[in-house]
Amino acid sequence: MNITSGFQRIYLASRSPRRRELLTQIGVHFDTLIFRTGSRADPETDETPLPGEAADAYVLRLARAKAEHGQRLVGWRKLVPQPVLAADTTLDLDGQIIGKPVDAADALAILRRLSGRSHRVLTGVAVYHEGCLETALSVSEVRFRALDDAEIRRYVASGEPMDKAGAYGIQGRAGLFVAHISGSYTGIMGLPLCETGRLLERVGYPFA
Repeated sequence: MNITSGFQRIYLASRSPRRRELLTQIGVHFDTLIFRTGSRADPETDETPLPGEAADAYVLRLARAKAEHGQRLVGWRKLVPQPVLAADTTLDLDGQIIGKPVDAADALAILRRLSGRSHRVLTGVAVYHEGCLETALSVSEVRFRALDDAEIRRYVASGEPMDKAGAYGIQGRAGLFVAHISGSYTGIMGLPLCETGRLLERVGYPFA
C-alpha cells in the first residue's frame, strides 16, 4: 500500500505514555484515541489470549483489532479522517504469553520467573488507513541477570511494573535487571520505531 494523502497527523489508539513519547521522538504528530477500560471495556479490544494462541499471532491479532476499532471510533465520533496506529506488546516465556500483571503478587511471580533467564518480547504494530490495514511484528530477546527476592520486592513496591507487559519497563528501573538484549530496544518499550516508521511511510505520512 502506498497512499498519498493530505493528512498531517495520525491517531494513536493507545493510552501508553511510552508510545506517545516514542512517536514524539521521531516527529510524528498525533491525536490519542482512548478505548474504554474496566467493566465498560470495548469487547473488540479484549486482550484475553485464544486457546493455544502463539505469542506472535496474539500481538498481531490485538494490534489489528485495536487499529480497526480505532478507525470505527473515528467514524462514530465524526472525527477528521486520519490513519490509525495501534500496537500491542507481550512476553513469551517457554511458549507462554505473559501480559500485564493483575496485581502485586502476580508481578512478583512473573519477575521471579524471568530472573536469570531469557525471554522474547513481541510487539505487533498495525496502521489502518482508507480501508487498508498494514501490520509489522518486532521480536526481541531479553536476558535478565539473577535477581534476589529483596530487589524484586522493591521494584514491585515502586509501582512501575503494574501497567507493563511482563511486569517491567526496560526504560525504567528494570534497566538494572537487563544483562543482554538482541533486537529492538524501542520494540521492547512497546513501539518499534523502525517498523512503525516504515508503516507510516507506506500510508504517506509526511516525514520531514
